[in-house]
Amino acid sequence: MPPPVSPASPPALFPASFADLEPFAGWALATERERYARRLSSSMDELQAFYDGAFPRLGEIIDYLDGFELRALPEDATRLLWLSYSLVNVSFPVEVWRQPRVPDSGAAALDVVVEPVV
Repeated sequence: MPPPVSPASPPALFPASFADLEPFAGWALATERERYARRLSSSMDELQAFYDGAFPRLGEIIDYLDGFELRALPEDATRLLWLSYSLVNVSFPVEVWRQPRVPDSGAAALDVVVEPVV
């Protein structure tokens, strides 16, 4: 009798060497508007957890992505790039401001009108 067939695992969102970052896949957002909205809707505990989990890997992420032409990134590497963009987006709130919004900015908002190439 053949062994039971197990259900297929969902495809990895990031390259295999970055599988430990999968819990933060919700931060792999394609646009600045999405990343900014996610930051503003997150608690400081959520921002801190993302920062603490991803920041130590940032150098490795950059080294990995440097191995590709920007316009020829595989899908999993593109999501890794978007994750790093989100990490940059949360760095000041975590490292400096200790709050998701820019201090003393009131209701001011910033809309990016041109997105990065990828």
